[in-house]
Amino acid sequence: MTTTEFLHSALLFLSLCTSATAATPSNPLLPHDASALLSFKSKADLTNTLPFNPNTTLTFCQWPGIQCTNGRAVRVVLESLSLTGVFAPNTLTRLDQLRVLSLRHNSLTGPLPDLSPLSNLKSLFLDHNSYTGNIPNSISTLHRLLTLDLSYNNLTGPIPDSVTNLDRLYYLRLDSNRLNGSIPPLNQSTLKIFNVSKNGLTGAVPVTPTLLRFTTSSFSWNPGLCGKIVDRECSSGVPFFGAADTTAPPPPPAAAAGIGQNQQLQGVELTRPSQKKHWRRTGVVVGFSSGVFVLVAVILCFAFGVRKQRGKKGKNVLLPTEAADPAAVAAVRRMEEDHELEEKVKRVQEGMQVAKSGSLVFCAGEAQVYTLDQLMRGSAEMLGKGTMGTTYKAVLDNRLIVSVKRLDAVKLAGVTQEVFERHMESVGGLRHPNLVPLRAYFQAKEERLLVYDYQPNGSLFSLIHGSKSTRAKPLHWTSCLKIAEDVAQGLSYIHQAWRLVHGNLKSSNVLLGSDFEACLTDYCLAALPTTTSSSDPNTNNHRAPETQNSTHQATPKSDVYSFGVLMIELLTGKPPFEHPSVRPNDMNSWVRSTREVGGGNGGYEDHKRLGMLAEVAIACSATSPEQRPTMWQVLKMFQEIKEVVVVEEGEFHGPVVETS
Repeated sequence: MTTTEFLHSALLFLSLCTSATAATPSNPLLPHDASALLSFKSKADLTNTLPFNPNTTLTFCQWPGIQCTNGRAVRVVLESLSLTGVFAPNTLTRLDQLRVLSLRHNSLTGPLPDLSPLSNLKSLFLDHNSYTGNIPNSISTLHRLLTLDLSYNNLTGPIPDSVTNLDRLYYLRLDSNRLNGSIPPLNQSTLKIFNVSKNGLTGAVPVTPTLLRFTTSSFSWNPGLCGKIVDRECSSGVPFFGAADTTAPPPPPAAAAGIGQNQQLQGVELTRPSQKKHWRRTGVVVGFSSGVFVLVAVILCFAFGVRKQRGKKGKNVLLPTEAADPAAVAAVRRMEEDHELEEKVKRVQEGMQVAKSGSLVFCAGEAQVYTLDQLMRGSAEMLGKGTMGTTYKAVLDNRLIVSVKRLDAVKLAGVTQEVFERHMESVGGLRHPNLVPLRAYFQAKEERLLVYDYQPNGSLFSLIHGSKSTRAKPLHWTSCLKIAEDVAQGLSYIHQAWRLVHGNLKSSNVLLGSDFEACLTDYCLAALPTTTSSSDPNTNNHRAPETQNSTHQATPKSDVYSFGVLMIELLTGKPPFEHPSVRPNDMNSWVRSTREVGGGNGGYEDHKRLGMLAEVAIACSATSPEQRPTMWQVLKMFQEIKEVVVVEEGEFHGPVVETS
């Protein structure tokens, strides 16, 4: 026993002899760092999730998520543990040797404490929580800080100007908060990752060599920002999704990335059109236009069958007998056809007028930032056709890009307007970083549209399989883990917070956001009763065995099965219909063989990590629903994998999704 351990034992023995109560987090006789961790647990862990035991404080370095050097905590990684309390002052900030602190993906609330005591901190991840209040100025005193992520919280107030003093900063994310004020003139040459989008920032973006390196997506969804970097004139005061100027020439249609492209695009806003050229709008009306063309074709076919209606009531024209003049018979039939066609077109036009006079229903908490008329006038490009309908990329006249899904009217023929509206109200309330948010919906007669945020980097299917002209390489295991964890976070939220199911999870329904985060789309639509189902077995390989029959509804456990199939697709690069029926014991060998053929073979450590991920996939894709874990348990498995890597390698570097 070392001198330090002996001293700790003696102090603990003395405290037990002089007190009849158990040690508390504030007990000065506890090891310094153990006391700080227990203090944090008492305020942050209201559901008693953290397995920090006051009786094992001498071995606190073995507590999950804690890593020590020379008996002092240097890494605290407590992610995705449903912590619901607060990050109280004088708790973790007492860990003065801390290098890495990550509390991301929890539900912590309240203001951030004074962080200045953490003078050795290099990485701070507090994103995806519910923190409120201002960004503490004390962050600027953390001069060793390389990584700072406060995104996806409810922080308000300005970005401290003193952030410019963090001269080692490599990664800064403050997006998806409620920050206001201006952007400081950041000019650190080390800054490589930066995002302040989805806030309420205003004023001109400082033109510095550092900020000039970032695309408009790093600044988007801040209606008050202007200047050269975001391509908005400050003098005119650009309005937030302002009304269309009918006198000005419309912007040219943007070339959208195809469904098979993997390259990152320049955010979700278009540059201003040149004032020297006037373009004629060639936009296609979203949804309705394609519907009209189809309907006209149907009308023409219908017209040739009009002669079957000869004997119906209400006909004023008597057909000649078969012995009559053939020319007269043809003339009468043409009159009937013209009359029927005219009536059909009239009804279509009336339906279009009803649709155009209707309004979009914006989901709870969403601002009505555009109208149905603006949406209908926008240029559109088809992105793909799926199980539930066709998806378009729509460019509105205020330069906003959205994704519009036109649901299949035939499949949803039995869904009443009331049922559809109630369901969309529930789905529209889902908000999570790994879900593509549903912003608005519309229905009129048989027309139903869903409006989502546009995701600039395509689908996971394209990332895994490449395009027709290029073949993608197998993803590194860290990228597989990152994507799988993102998907699991979204599914777990749907299952636990809302008691809903995705129902159609597959790689084409996972989109990649501006930072290549994986986001689920088309979620919860399978709950709507449909009149038809796909008979192609290749389109159903991702579905659980118990839901192959169209009469069986999807469940959380069937989502878990689809998640397992998705993981196998991630690891092997093979679509579900190419997955062989191998025994669980042979799955690791098959995963390894596919990566060797595809050029993704790594060393022993890579094989070991891939094997751990394959074990998760095997558990999820068990034939029996009872044998499958819940998505919350899957997240725990991923956390354990990362902890193993930290212990064995000393550091877990965040994965980077390959783009080429």
